[in-house]
Amino acid sequence: MNTKKLNWRTLAMMGFTVVWGFGNVVNNYANQGLTVVISWLLILSLYFLPYALMVGEMGSAFEQKAGGVSSWIGSTYGPMIAYLAGWTYWVVHIPYLAQKPQGALIALSWVFFQNGDMIKSFNPLMLQSLVLCLFLLFLWLSSKGINSLKKIGALAGTSMFFMGILYILLTVAAPSLMSVNSATVDWSLKTFMPKFDFTYFTTISMLVFAVGGCEKISPYVKDVDNPNKNFPKGMIVLAASVGLSALLGSLAMGIMFNSNNIPSDLKMNGQYYAFKLLGEYYGVGNSLMILYAVANTLGQISALMFSIDAPLKILIGEGDRRFIPVSFTRTNKYGAPIAGYKLTAILVGILIIIPALGIGDMNNLYNWLLDLNSIVMPLRYLWVFLAYIGLRGLAKNRNLTSNIAFKFINNDKVATLVGVWCFGFTAFACLMGIFPKNLAPFSSEWIFQITLNILTPIVLVGLGFIFPKIAKKQNN
Repeated sequence: MNTKKLNWRTLAMMGFTVVWGFGNVVNNYANQGLTVVISWLLILSLYFLPYALMVGEMGSAFEQKAGGVSSWIGSTYGPMIAYLAGWTYWVVHIPYLAQKPQGALIALSWVFFQNGDMIKSFNPLMLQSLVLCLFLLFLWLSSKGINSLKKIGALAGTSMFFMGILYILLTVAAPSLMSVNSATVDWSLKTFMPKFDFTYFTTISMLVFAVGGCEKISPYVKDVDNPNKNFPKGMIVLAASVGLSALLGSLAMGIMFNSNNIPSDLKMNGQYYAFKLLGEYYGVGNSLMILYAVANTLGQISALMFSIDAPLKILIGEGDRRFIPVSFTRTNKYGAPIAGYKLTAILVGILIIIPALGIGDMNNLYNWLLDLNSIVMPLRYLWVFLAYIGLRGLAKNRNLTSNIAFKFINNDKVATLVGVWCFGFTAFACLMGIFPKNLAPFSSEWIFQITLNILTPIVLVGLGFIFPKIAKKQNN
């Protein structure tokens, strides 16, 4: 084997670190309790595995294209649709950016006070004003080319990743090693069986959000030794690793938190509760929790700065100049696209402040913004499936698939149907995620939240149709 090539084990590990995080376990357990175990089995086998293998095929078909999804769309549908894909990839990060400063403040409160009471006690408008100031500070730092926090955060992110794995192993072992009693008493089959009703389907967008993003490793297909054999093997191992972590993580949460009485602030504080309890199990106090909170603070800040910068530069660097205004592409002496930063500041500022006017407390506000991310972020996955449908379903693109190293499914019609299924399921999950959770239907806050849930993706994606008109005017 060529030692310069990646093996399937390395590829699977790369994919695992890109896709998975401990927060995925906590957030979905908060939504579904132990019924999430069955949900994980369904989502991984019927959605994530075909998703990962489609990405492998497209990475193989477009191995000379460095632009990822936008390049795939450009090769199958043309430059205008590719621009819209690139725009979507950037703009879905706006809700993500609005929540990262929140996450950093919550982590800091656990570092200094060892509880989540301080954040919950704040007036939402006051705290969100502080969140906005924090965001603008890191936007300014990013515009000055200060990248050291990104590097520190990368190390912190790796530490959090391994601590998440450690949590699962130690918690699952705690009943036998430390004689810990499970918080969930009933472990019968009925505890694990979801009730497939309307409320259940409003939670699946969080599952889709959790397993998305493996297209980020597609450029490495050409670097894999014997890709026709080893890339699908790596993707299958990736799916199995994510599945094992999701299942064991959910069982660990069931040991710590009663599946029939889940704390209302588990999404906001669950990761810290978990490490605090783990420290109590093994007699090390709050040390594990503080260590995790410090790492999470740095990780949140790093993710904030990276997500301010990278998606915007991808849009500008790889977008067709016929659709992106020249004024939007100009950079300062540090290489930061200032007009793009200003637009980011406006959109994120609106998304930070406006919800605080109509959502009653910080816990509900945090949960709403997290749910909004699960609605908006998967919109970028739609382009992955659309590209695959174009690759396998359009006759003009058949020449692209004739000599590729790896094919997920040989039959074009079956392959196209699988692409349509994944596209439709993602769209359905996003649509159902629009409906607010744990609120009385048609109450004033329910109406406020659903209005924001509908308007936010429409406005964010809709702005992308304005830019080509501005670009055309400037070019003329």
